Amino acid sequence: MRPVGFFDSGLGGASVLREALHLLPNENYLYYGDDANAPYGDRSYTDIAFLTEKSVSAMADFGIKAAVIACNTATATCIDALRGAFPFPIVSIEPAIKPACETEGSGRVLMLSTAATASLPRYKHLLSTMKDPSRVVSVPCPGLVERIERGCFAADAFDDILEKHLSFLEGETIDAIVMGCTHYVFIKKAFARYASLHFRGKAELFDGNAATVRQLGRVLKANNIENPCGSAHVEYRTSGDKARLEPIFRSLIAL
Repeated sequence: MRPVGFFDSGLGGASVLREALHLLPNENYLYYGDDANAPYGDRSYTDIAFLTEKSVSAMADFGIKAAVIACNTATATCIDALRGAFPFPIVSIEPAIKPACETEGSGRVLMLSTAATASLPRYKHLLSTMKDPSRVVSVPCPGLVERIERGCFAADAFDDILEKHLSFLEGETIDAIVMGCTHYVFIKKAFARYASLHFRGKAELFDGNAATVRQLGRVLKANNIENPCGSAHVEYRTSGDKARLEPIFRSLIAL
């Protein structure tokens, strides 16, 4: 009956939790966003690891039975250390590079992420396992998370940031775009808009959210901790301004 804990540096993990509410409706959930310290993408490896472990420890104090690290940056930084530090199962998200690279075509695959995710060894190893790593263009996109955290989601509200980071690809054929940060799922229309104006190719969008939730379901079953009678109740906690953030969070998981 205990909840599953979802962690992200801010609001982005709500996009993964939203999938869980649809795919695992018999579970109850606790969401913890470290909004007081968000975003993590430009922080040092040491800072990210410290803040993530502190946040997961806070969730543990609330009595969770399993955790989902719904943050690509935190996963790439310290998932192995987290699994060694806590007694409950921990599921993590990974960028959906594999399915994106399986798309047909001779164009490029864009992997958009925070600066930290793109620079860490875990991501570089994942990239090296692809059939043709040279097809993937990894582009850090600082500025997107900060704007999303302010509650901005309009399709035309990110043109300036995307132009700053992606203009060097003007006119290129793009087969797929990997949203390598859980925040980015909330601005799919912004990516689609930019791609239609500046790229050739279908620029199909990919994220790892559904795959992460399916793995969570398998882990709960394997550990015999499934909840047969929960109601998808969600408790929201944050290290930041709850009065300001909770209404945004509730609107995001209701989409």
